[in-house]
Amino acid sequence: MTAPRFGRLITAMVTPFTEDDSLDLPRAAELANRLLDTGSDALVVCGTTGESPTVFYDQKMDLFRAVLDAVKGRAPVIANAGDNCTDDSVAFARKVVALGVDAIMAVVPYYNKPPQEGLYRHFRAIAEAVDVPVILYNIPGRCVINMEPETVLRLAHDCDNIIALKQANSDLSQAATILAGAPEGFEILAGDDELTLPLMGMGGTGVISVLSHIAGPRFKEMILAQVNGEHTKALRIHIELLPLMKALFLTSNPIMVKKALELTGFPVGGVRLPLVEPTRSQVDELTRVMRHVGLLP
Repeated sequence: MTAPRFGRLITAMVTPFTEDDSLDLPRAAELANRLLDTGSDALVVCGTTGESPTVFYDQKMDLFRAVLDAVKGRAPVIANAGDNCTDDSVAFARKVVALGVDAIMAVVPYYNKPPQEGLYRHFRAIAEAVDVPVILYNIPGRCVINMEPETVLRLAHDCDNIIALKQANSDLSQAATILAGAPEGFEILAGDDELTLPLMGMGGTGVISVLSHIAGPRFKEMILAQVNGEHTKALRIHIELLPLMKALFLTSNPIMVKKALELTGFPVGGVRLPLVEPTRSQVDELTRVMRHVGLLP
């Protein structure tokens, strides 16, 4: 298993909002430290879980600054800088890096449906524009297209600062192909909490997580058990947490995890349209599962 550059449990932070849907930067600072206190090794700011499509560039910059100021070098801060326009992504990535983030993440361009050559050129342009590590983010369920293993490997070999892939693709054979052909030190991180254990079993590094907002210590225990060869223990914890992993995706992320934080006594506000609050039945099911795993009385 590759040694992790930014740790094994990385949290994709939600973005806190006030009652009028403005950024709640003080709450973001509190959340960042809360996550580090409960097992997170690093933070991804304003990714999918951070509602990046409805947090615009100037607000993202404010959010990155707030988290950097709160963390004060205590853990790596990874900024989501990718978009579906290459020129915009390159320009924004340069601005973000100037803030002092430790790395950037860039998602497969959504809606455009570029061919694989377009993906290669897009990510290479971003990587060549910055002097920090770059994490690729492949999530076919949101972006329509899949970044094929051959494209990932081409980027990993051609761009020294492309150092990892967040893989939210349940086809583990693709992950196996990438792991077999990647340069030394290249990491694959699970993009879905459910994939963490099987992917680590194949040589993946860890996860960029949603679950860690509310079950960080237990999830970290599972990850460390797997690293230490305690596979039965890791599997037991995985099975224990699996209903919660599923409950957090009863509807579009991050609707349920924001509700879960509220239920644990750490509200972070609602979601911005076009996302909406969960239904009563969804909240009831989430509450039931959280009680079942011991997160609520």
